[in-house]
Order: sequence, then structure tokens, then C-alpha cells
Amino acid sequence: MRATRNGSRFARAAIAGVARRAEPIVIASGALIAGLLLFSLFLLALGKSPAQFFELMWRGGFGSWFSAQNMLTRAAPLLLAGLCVALPARLGLIVIGGEGAIVLGGLAAAAIGTALEPAPAPIVIAAMALCAMLAGGVWIGAIGALRHYRAVNETISGLLMGYIAIALMNHLVEGPLRDPASLNKPSTTPLAEAVRIGAIPGTDVHWGLVVGVVACFIAWALIEKTTWGFSARIAGGNLRAAQIQGLPVGALITGFCALAGAFAGLGGMIEVAAVQGSANASLAAGYGYTGVLVAFLARQNPLAMIPIAMLLGGVAAAGGLIQRRMDLPDATTLVLQGTIFLVILFSETLYGRFDIFHPERWTKEQ
Repeated sequence: MRATRNGSRFARAAIAGVARRAEPIVIASGALIAGLLLFSLFLLALGKSPAQFFELMWRGGFGSWFSAQNMLTRAAPLLLAGLCVALPARLGLIVIGGEGAIVLGGLAAAAIGTALEPAPAPIVIAAMALCAMLAGGVWIGAIGALRHYRAVNETISGLLMGYIAIALMNHLVEGPLRDPASLNKPSTTPLAEAVRIGAIPGTDVHWGLVVGVVACFIAWALIEKTTWGFSARIAGGNLRAAQIQGLPVGALITGFCALAGAFAGLGGMIEVAAVQGSANASLAAGYGYTGVLVAFLARQNPLAMIPIAMLLGGVAAAGGLIQRRMDLPDATTLVLQGTIFLVILFSETLYGRFDIFHPERWTKEQ
């Protein structure tokens, strides 16, 4: 009899654990489906076929090996941009300044890469990565410092500083750092081929994808397996209680924001060293803003961001095919992303409302 009771308790505890973990998956998936349905109504209002749109989106982003490689290439910067949002979010901060960190990280990498060109390639690449991470870390770390020490809203300051970063990059690229040979499109001096980041053997996908995936695992380990991550989760749940307990809230906020910016800056370096070859206006490609959607869809879980980034990378990769076949502007995919983002924000109000996901329902004695 006792064995039966213990077995029943074990089974209820297991079901409770599954229910608790299933809630974010079910709600996020439902929000994604709802966003796609709303976007379908938008297409119908334009007189376009939703079925054709999604079929082309599949073909352009996932339907062939060529499409898959394009998708993975676009997913790489989204992973690092998503971390720029996910890490501060663990402290209850909504930082959307990743675009600025990406731009400045790419600019710093291009500048140091050309300045150190005679040095051995591994040293130059390492210096590019470090300088890019420093630039991004200082930029986003400043947002965290403003939030803690001056109570400046991090969302507003992050957005405004993003515009400042892009303006600063344009000024330097079109002025002091401009390559005289770049006539139609102002750019910095192209990086030497030896310091460019190549492709993974057997593919056309650059090594930035591996860097992004590894960064997600590092961020997950930091959040889930270290005392700093545990302290950040406490501070994110109740900032005042964390201060009363003596946790270094200022260092946590500034440090996590700086680390988040370092990841985004590294994403800018990869874009320069693996894709663009130099710093120019193409660095401001919107990866920082799409990273916000990646982080929210993944519920700020770095590991869950990997498939989400691939999904949104596929959507972006299919934009050109959709534009040609359906006579729709390339920005249509941005409308899709915006629709999904709005539904995801609304779905935040649904957490905790469904009794089926409450562990107490399954653990209590019947």
C-alpha cells in the first residue's frame, strides 16, 4: 500500500514538473500561431494568398540546402542580438539598444582589424573580437548604469542610444575612417582576406553560427548554474528584496548589461569579418530589433533562442523570394515579425491564468 502511495506521489510530482515546463511552450506556440493567423488576415486584405505566402516562406527559408544555409547565416547574428535582450531581462530590464552595440562593435572591429593588419591573423582576429565586445559592453553597460544610478528608463535610453550609435558610425565611416576607394557606398578600408572569418567546411555558413550557439550555452550556464545568475533572478523577481538581502544590485545590473552588450558587439564583429568585409551602413540591418523578438519568443531562455533565431532567420531569408513571386515589398516580413511581437506581448498576460499548468493541482492529494 505504501509503495502504491509513493508511486502515486512520484507520478504526480512528475506531471507537475511537466505542466510547469509546458506553460511557456504552449503559450508561446499559441501566440505564434495567433500571430500567423492575424498576418493571414492582413494578406487577405491585400488580396494575396496566405497559403502561397507561407509556402514561399518555407521554400525560401527551409526548403532546400541552399535556403537552409541562408537561414543559418541570418540566424547567427540574431542569437547574439537576442542575448543582448535576454540577459538584462533576467533582472527585469527591457533593453532594446542591441542595434547600437552591433553597429559600434562592427565599427571597432573594422578599425582595429585594418590598424593591426601586419600582425599575425589570429592576433588580429582576437583583437577585433575583444575591441568589438568592449565597445558593445561599454555602450549597453552605460544603459544599465543610467538605470541604476540615475533611474533613467532603460528602454527609452537604449532606443535613443541606438540612434546615437548609428549616427556616430555614419559620421566615422563617411569621414575619418572612410576608404577613399569606396565611392558609392562609404565604407572603412576592407579587411585583409587573412583576418576574414571563413565558412564551416562543407557549407556556406560562416563560423559565426558556432560562436552564437556557444554564446547561448555560456549565457544559459551563467544564468542557471552560477551564483551570479541566481542573484540576478532574485533581483529580477524583487529588486527591493534583493537590496535588503545585501545583493550587489548595481553591479548585477551594470555587469549583466555590459555582458549583454559584449555579445551584441561580437555579433557586429562577425558581420564585418564574415559577411561585409568592412564597416558601412549595412551594419544597421535591424538585427538588434529582431533580437528583441527572439528573446521574447524564447522567454529569455538562451537555449530556446537557438530554434527561434533559426525560425526568424528563415523568415528573413525568404523575403526576396516572396517579393519576386507575390509582388509584395520586402518589408512584408517585417510586418509579420511586428504582428508576432505584438501578440507575444499580449500573451504575457496569460501566464499563471490556466489551472492546468499549476503544479499544485497535480501534487495535492486527490
